[in-house]
Amino acid sequence: MENKSHAMAAGVFMLVLASLLVGLALWLTRDQRHYTVYELSTSDAISGLQPQALVRYKGVSVGKVTAIGFDAAHNGQVLIRIAVDSEAPVRPNRTYAQLGYQGVTGIAHIQLDDEGQPFTPLPVGENGLPHLPMKTSPLTVLADQGMLILSKADEAAQRINQLLGDANQQRFSQLLDNLNATTQEVQLLSQSLQRSLHRGVDPALAQLPALMQQSHSTLQTLQAAGHSIGQLALQLQAPGGTLEQVQASTQSLAASAQRFERYTLPGVQRASSDLGLASRQMGRTMANIDANPQSLIYGPGVVHPGPGEPGFVAP
Repeated sequence: MENKSHAMAAGVFMLVLASLLVGLALWLTRDQRHYTVYELSTSDAISGLQPQALVRYKGVSVGKVTAIGFDAAHNGQVLIRIAVDSEAPVRPNRTYAQLGYQGVTGIAHIQLDDEGQPFTPLPVGENGLPHLPMKTSPLTVLADQGMLILSKADEAAQRINQLLGDANQQRFSQLLDNLNATTQEVQLLSQSLQRSLHRGVDPALAQLPALMQQSHSTLQTLQAAGHSIGQLALQLQAPGGTLEQVQASTQSLAASAQRFERYTLPGVQRASSDLGLASRQMGRTMANIDANPQSLIYGPGVVHPGPGEPGFVAP
């Protein structure tokens, strides 16, 4: 009987102790934050995401996944419900969701971030919960592009094998031999040029000081000539100088030419006309004298027609 009482006391003690431990655990793990529930809808696979998974905003833990199911309103889409701390700066017109993965474990969580520009928020569902847009994760994009990447890699490997074939390797060997021969010829040419430069440039370098001195003397002479020309130009352009005198002489010559054209030239033309008229009259007179010389003694008289002329009368 005494053993049963001790066993009962021990059992009651263990029950009380277990109750205290459970209460302490609940008290230590209690969460006094206020949460706002959002819904996410996506047609992508959400492998690795489980209820109670973390929700992070810019890497900071702000909530957890409360439920995962199918969207009855949109066939083929998965509906995710998350509870987010009300103090987190989540805005339906700027914040979007995305799947994030922790290392290589495959465990997924919800990553929240903001767009650079605000967008039109999604309409509220039938249950009155706000919706956040969900983007495809980079890992999902990489998985979708995996086959394309593998095909490109296979094609690149085939082309590399063709490039490194036996025929191309033989061509590469010939190319290397040609490059080696060309390099040797370039070295020989460089050595020849160096010898030619040493032979031909040294005498020219020895003549450079005398040539520089002659050039300096020539420049000085040119500077003196330029100075003299400048002074001569100033003298020519000075008041009363040669240019002004030449201009005055040109004006006087132009005035003389105008007077000659206006007065002298008409008189010369009239005298020439009179002289021409006198010459013609003199010519007619000489012709008459030549035809009838006795006219100088007897005067012109009357000239009777001779034999064979019209009006001839035989005696």
